[in-house]
Amino acid sequence: MAAHDYKPLHSITLTDIQALGLPLQLAEHLHENLTDILSIHGAATPATWHHISTRLLKPDFPFSLHQMFYYGCYKDFGPDPPAWIPDPIKNFVLFFFSLLLDMFSFFFIYFYLFREAAKLTNVGRLLERHGEEFLGSTYKNPVSSFSDFQEFSVSNPEVYWKTVLDEMSISFSVPPECILRENPNEEGSNPGGQWLPGASVNPAKNCLTINSKRGLDDIVIRWRDEGDDDLPVKSMTLKELRKEVWLVAYALDTLGLDRGSAIAIDMPMSVNSVVIYLAIVLAGYVVVSIADSFAAVEISTRLKISDAKAIFTQDLIIRGDKSIPLYSRIRDAQAPMAIVIPARGSLSMELRDGDISWHDFLERARNFSLDEFVAVEQPVEAITNILFSSGTTGEPKAIPWTNATPFKAAADAWCHMDIRGGDVVAWPTNLGWMMGPWLVYASLFNGASMALYNGSPLGSGFAKFVQDAKVTMLGVIPSIVRTWKSTNCIAGYDWSAIRCFGSTGEASNVDECLWLMGRALYKPVIEYCGGTEIGGGFVTGSFLQAQSLAAFSTPAMGCKLFILGDDGCPIPQNVPGMGELALSPLMFGASSTLLNANHYDVYFKGMPSWNGQILRRHGDVFERTSRGFYRAHGRADDTMNLGGIKVSSVEIERICNAVDSSVLETAAIGVPPSEGGPEQLVIAVVFKDSDTAPPDLNQLRVSFNSAVQKKLNPLFRVSHVVPLPSLPRTATNKVMRRVLRQQFSQLDQNSKL
Repeated sequence: MAAHDYKPLHSITLTDIQALGLPLQLAEHLHENLTDILSIHGAATPATWHHISTRLLKPDFPFSLHQMFYYGCYKDFGPDPPAWIPDPIKNFVLFFFSLLLDMFSFFFIYFYLFREAAKLTNVGRLLERHGEEFLGSTYKNPVSSFSDFQEFSVSNPEVYWKTVLDEMSISFSVPPECILRENPNEEGSNPGGQWLPGASVNPAKNCLTINSKRGLDDIVIRWRDEGDDDLPVKSMTLKELRKEVWLVAYALDTLGLDRGSAIAIDMPMSVNSVVIYLAIVLAGYVVVSIADSFAAVEISTRLKISDAKAIFTQDLIIRGDKSIPLYSRIRDAQAPMAIVIPARGSLSMELRDGDISWHDFLERARNFSLDEFVAVEQPVEAITNILFSSGTTGEPKAIPWTNATPFKAAADAWCHMDIRGGDVVAWPTNLGWMMGPWLVYASLFNGASMALYNGSPLGSGFAKFVQDAKVTMLGVIPSIVRTWKSTNCIAGYDWSAIRCFGSTGEASNVDECLWLMGRALYKPVIEYCGGTEIGGGFVTGSFLQAQSLAAFSTPAMGCKLFILGDDGCPIPQNVPGMGELALSPLMFGASSTLLNANHYDVYFKGMPSWNGQILRRHGDVFERTSRGFYRAHGRADDTMNLGGIKVSSVEIERICNAVDSSVLETAAIGVPPSEGGPEQLVIAVVFKDSDTAPPDLNQLRVSFNSAVQKKLNPLFRVSHVVPLPSLPRTATNKVMRRVLRQQFSQLDQNSKL
């Protein structure tokens, strides 16, 4: 049912509500309360929806009721209706005031209490202390002045970043000479400037330090293994985490590797992998992040690019009743020395000569089990983590995170997700993707604890863990939400502790976003978009702004966005439009080098300038709407986003071209569904002999699926196969995938794809 097919709220009858399967008494109660809300707030205002969503709707009500009320409220509102506005006080108090006071007094008190609630956020507290200092006489309050503060963070990086680093209690062994030293804007130089020049620091040490945000007895990790869903949630204090990290750091030093050597991690996101990650950084080595879903050839590629000297892994990955081999992939990748952790009590297979069991590895450092490991402090530009993002050549880009990058990740969490002491942060992810390290730093720098579920996030076990761990910030990718919604596996679990959701990795779908908010009594979804090379986000949401479904409300702090017009130049700031996104070059924590490509050529060459600064290429198509929101519309280049993973079209095409002898060539296209949401993988196929009947397309799709999942990533899925007589090409014979993407999107809208 399309949004325009819903009745306006004032036309909804008791019969309409009851027809959705609700008992008569409940339907009468809902209709009566709906009538009361409409009489006070009108039939189509954000305040109306705010009261409906927080006073009337419950997670166990049919989703069709949620849709009826939401789309009925905003039927004639226009684009970007707010699905959430900051809740100033408890709803029953608001309602009480609304009954007792005239409308003028009500809105006065509503605004006053709204402002008081805003003060409770991290940014609100900061602005109440320094708002006039930062913004002068234009400062009003945290809500009205939030956009001004975001602009201040861009134009005054010295003040903003020094303030936020202080707020997060970041300590340097050698303090920086300044926050930013801009470089000459010359071709081949680093237009992004030097951040924190002269500083020495260790991010892992900062994660383990006692400060005003945490003490030794504070819980920093909560976790549960799949299958133990009825057992209490396990926990680890800061004191216990420090002891575990120090032990592994001492054991690392027994391997005889030079400081700065690269050490890979290829294992699920677990307590052990977090301990290993922090130990590698603490001891002055470099983490190489490899996703545990990769095939042997992809593992091998990443190990060679990074020149990894050792790798941590598990023998198996346990998912429900399935045991997925992992160490065998490491072996097939001809990896260097492996330290292998048993998924169960003991190793399930014999190790290669030179590999070490987890038990034997730790035994090397038992004599130091009670000693603090002295952190290796390094210059801020030293590499701490190598991550990978697909390029357009088929070889993944090796993106170094420096010692500054973790501060960007944690600052985003502090400002935009409002993560603070006492929060419990869960985000189903992996250290192979940037959100794995992001979760570690976003939690520990801000005094929160991270919640890790060692199992699949797609079932009721994870939903129960969110409930039992009392998660306050739950991160998702839209594909996970789609599965939850289709299976209803989270029904019956109490997610009321959640203060907000975070969503990243791919474009969200409006209905699925609405459904997700409804599972936690309509807490906001903070959309978050960035990149591995950014170290965090460039566009996101905020607790101090209204949030519209599947939309971003603000550039991230310290970031300035540009949308390029058809002429390749930026359209005027704050003017609606759609085009390829570009970024200001001066972004704290963003990459300045690549290990296997020319950084300037990849991100700056050929880009337009603005106010004397060459802009940074990103590659997504973005829209700035008439109400000032931002929406993502997929990739502008020849990469796509599948399930939150950026992948090159060339990588997929190379595999598909070899699947069937009848195939001449293929083009892999990521097509966003017409209703919004994650991109679908469509394969355009040109057959060798156009005169004979093509093979069965469904069987070919199955074959493509099998090959892509086996050789590239088991999480990828081919949605459609489309036969074409030829592929559109440029004058230089390059495939015009953008043209195909536009054609396939139109076919999808016409229900022909």
